[in-house]
Amino acid sequence: MPVSHALTMRPIALFQHDPNQRAGYLQAFLNAWHVPTVHIHPEAGDAVPRQARDFSGLVLLRSNRSVNDPLPWIAQEKALLKQALAMDIPVLGHCFGGQLLARGLGAEVMRNPVPCIGWETLHVTPPARALFGGAAEVVTFNWHYETFAQPKGATRALFGTHCRNKGFTLGPHIGLQCHLEVTEEIVRDWCRAGALELLRPCGPSVQPVETVLASLQHQLPRTREAARWLYAGWLAQVLRRQPHAPLSRPMAMASQPAGALAAQPASPWASASPDSRIGIV
Repeated sequence: MPVSHALTMRPIALFQHDPNQRAGYLQAFLNAWHVPTVHIHPEAGDAVPRQARDFSGLVLLRSNRSVNDPLPWIAQEKALLKQALAMDIPVLGHCFGGQLLARGLGAEVMRNPVPCIGWETLHVTPPARALFGGAAEVVTFNWHYETFAQPKGATRALFGTHCRNKGFTLGPHIGLQCHLEVTEEIVRDWCRAGALELLRPCGPSVQPVETVLASLQHQLPRTREAARWLYAGWLAQVLRRQPHAPLSRPMAMASQPAGALAAQPASPWASASPDSRIGIV
C-alpha cells in the first residue's frame, strides 16, 4: 500500500538494555503506522538523552539489571523519565521498564515471592478491559524476579496467580510486569540465553523450556491480540499530544499470518478523539 502521507512527529524513543531485549512486535506495530523511532542502548554505551521533549513518547524495555542497581545509566534514565512524567509525555514500560516507571511514580520495586517465567493467562481488571478490547483475560509472556508496588493514583490493569501487580495505567502511561512485545525469535533467544535459569527447581511459576517452546504456536497469537489492542491505545495517547497529522494505511507485516491485519474495531482509547483513525493492526 503506497504511503500517502508520512506521520510528522518527534520520534518515539525505545530504550533497549540488552541485545536480546528487543522491541519485537511493538517495533513492527509502530513501523506499520510509519511512526518514527530511535533506539537507545544505554548499557552498550549510548548516551541517555537529556531532554524528554525531544520525543513523542518513551518505551522502556526489559533488562537483566534491577532498577535498584546503582548504575549511572539507570540514574540517567530515571532523570529522563521524571521529565517525561512532568511534561505528560506518554511512557510505556515492559518488565524492567514497568518497574522503572513505577519507581518514577514513587512506588517501590522489590523481589517477587517467586520468579515468574513462561506463558501466563492474566486477569484484566474491569476498569482496564477497554484497553484490551473488552477481554477479561489475556495471555502474556513472563521473565522476571522482581515486581513493583502499585503507584499512588494508578489503576491496576492486570494481575496474575504468582504476582499481584502485572500492569497499571496512569493517565497516558502504561507499566507492564509482563511481555506483549515478544516474537517467536525473541522467546527462543531468551530460552537459549536463560537455559540455566530454567533448570533450577522454582515451582509452578517457572515453566520448563520444553513447555515454553511447545506452547509458542498456540499462545503467541493470543499474546499478539492483546498487544494490538494495548499498543493502539497507547499510540492514540501519543498522537493526541501531536499536531494533527494524517496517518497512512498501515503496511502489511510479513511476519503476520494471513488475515492477521484484517480490519478490526478501533481501540476504545482512540474512539472519542481526533485520533480515532488509529485502529488495530
